[in-house]
Amino acid sequence: MESDQAHYFESYEDLEIHKLMLEDETRNQAYKDAIMSNKSYLKGKTVMDVGCGTGILSIFCAQAGAKKVYAVEASNIAKLAKEIVKENNYEDIIEVIHSKVEDVTLPNNIKVDVIVSEWMGFYLLHEGMLDSVLVARDKFLKDDGQMFPESATIYVAPCSVSSLNQKWDNLHGVSMSVFAKHLRENRYNKPEIMTIDTKDLLACETPLCWINLKEDAVSDLDSFSLQHVAAIKKTGLYQGLCVWFECTFPSLSNDDKATQVQLHTSPDSLPTHWKQTIIVLPLEQEVEEGEPIAFQVDITRDQVNKRRYNLEVTLLDPDLVEHPLPCSCHMTKCILTKAVMQQHAEKTILEANTNGHGDNGILEEDIIDDDSSLSSS
Repeated sequence: MESDQAHYFESYEDLEIHKLMLEDETRNQAYKDAIMSNKSYLKGKTVMDVGCGTGILSIFCAQAGAKKVYAVEASNIAKLAKEIVKENNYEDIIEVIHSKVEDVTLPNNIKVDVIVSEWMGFYLLHEGMLDSVLVARDKFLKDDGQMFPESATIYVAPCSVSSLNQKWDNLHGVSMSVFAKHLRENRYNKPEIMTIDTKDLLACETPLCWINLKEDAVSDLDSFSLQHVAAIKKTGLYQGLCVWFECTFPSLSNDDKATQVQLHTSPDSLPTHWKQTIIVLPLEQEVEEGEPIAFQVDITRDQVNKRRYNLEVTLLDPDLVEHPLPCSCHMTKCILTKAVMQQHAEKTILEANTNGHGDNGILEEDIIDDDSSLSSS
């Protein structure tokens, strides 16, 4: 276990890893927008940056008006962070602490107003850094303190993985489909980290889990499970499950026009260094529009290396699994249920409109909006 921990922190001494993160404009801009849009809250506050790396988030906080920033970094990259802080003339505000956050003690046991951290790994949980962030929260954050980000959601959707498979259909005039089959079987043992197109998604995404950084305990991160039936939205090859995440930052401004910043890593978002995580199925399956497919996804913390998780997919029989309501698949029971729900919704809207306009129950013609009624049905 100690060797795993040592290797984890040593890996962050590789400048190429930090170069990759610093070149991720989506990542950087989301954090900067979240911090700067809350300048009125951050002004004069005390901040802790957990796993500060090169210190860029600490500097954002100082630029936003924080009076003190404790930038905690366990790896030797802390030495570089100190140089970067000095380069930007924030030595009086930002104090770089070269230590694991679990071992940190702040002067006079003070509490901080804000914890900021870029802790996310592939499929959100890889590397298990969130554990340290929650430990820091429990140890250092004031009762009314804020977390940046404050929540995170993992999504999953069935997909094709055309970029991995199509080239083997014809390789210089030679069919390599047998090779492609064995390649898929090998890849089933380890998820692929790659970027796919929105067109490769075969059904709508569904949330696998939602994590509340202000309340969840470390033990709440040990396992997550989803059993789901998805209705295929277009004909294609079902070759895997695509997993991605989004993070939400607090909006603490009193300005009514303030927007809540989110960091997205979905296929239809701007690319990030996290890309998407693809769980490749050992056998591909032709699916048609409206066809239901059922699966279970389990994410479980590894018992040996606590910073790693095991991802497991179980393919299920859609006839034996409860479908969501409403469900858009072509099974008769789902078609009938959806029709009944739609009729009920239309009746409810009509009754609401009728009861809201006069004692005679007659709708006033000048406020009827056919388009809006249709979109609400």
